Amino acid sequence: MRSPMTGTAAGVPFTALPPADDGPAPLIVTWHMLDAPRSDAAFAAALPMNDLPAWRVHLGMPMCGARMVNGSMDAGLELMREDVLMSFLHPFVRQAFEEFPAALESIRAQLPVDDGPIGVLGGSLGGAVALRVLAETEIPIFAGAVVNAAIRMRSVVDLFPGDYPYDAESEKAVDSLDFIAKADALAAHAPLLVVSGELDHPGLRADAIRLVEAMGERAELLSIPGLAHPLAEEPGIEPAPQLPIAREVDAGLTAWFRRHLTPAG
Repeated sequence: MRSPMTGTAAGVPFTALPPADDGPAPLIVTWHMLDAPRSDAAFAAALPMNDLPAWRVHLGMPMCGARMVNGSMDAGLELMREDVLMSFLHPFVRQAFEEFPAALESIRAQLPVDDGPIGVLGGSLGGAVALRVLAETEIPIFAGAVVNAAIRMRSVVDLFPGDYPYDAESEKAVDSLDFIAKADALAAHAPLLVVSGELDHPGLRADAIRLVEAMGERAELLSIPGLAHPLAEEPGIEPAPQLPIAREVDAGLTAWFRRHLTPAG
């Protein structure tokens, strides 16, 4: 196994895991969770997909990992307390989505990846970014996958205490991140693996099942017995040994992406 590489792509920090063989190889891009593992480096350690003949480039989410303010996530937590949807969840997804095209161009310039379609993977809130890339861009993608993903942002908002005070603006924002409603667009772009822990939050688990049903034969559900929402132990910022339950997820993702990779990438 070759050592991880770190860098930035158009201002976005990344941890890149190279394939075993030299030469141009396909590219898989990921966005991590805000639960553990909550940085690109930690996500790379939890889900390295080492047996894939592809570059796995794990991007950092806003205000996480190398982009933490003063070395902690306190600034992000303050935004969460201010307004969990409009100050935190929605802008985090929007920023990660909007910065991706330039980051992808920079990755292609820096690393020996081929120019074929890419794979995309997201965990939890990072799953909403991956799904938005699938639903709203024309970037060529050979396959996507999400793990315990934020498939309907309303379900994520419901995880926080109290009744959220929706108004016209926040209703529009939360509905823009309902990917069950965008199932046709997702299905038209690429096949999707939906990984769902059987012990994940019930609302997120239900959304995973509904999305697969809505996408029909273009999606598959991989249920992981014993998996709750996180994939790593706290604090989840630095790379840590892969947990046995994460190894199961890793194996499923590896098999999925390998199935959809072509000899030409």
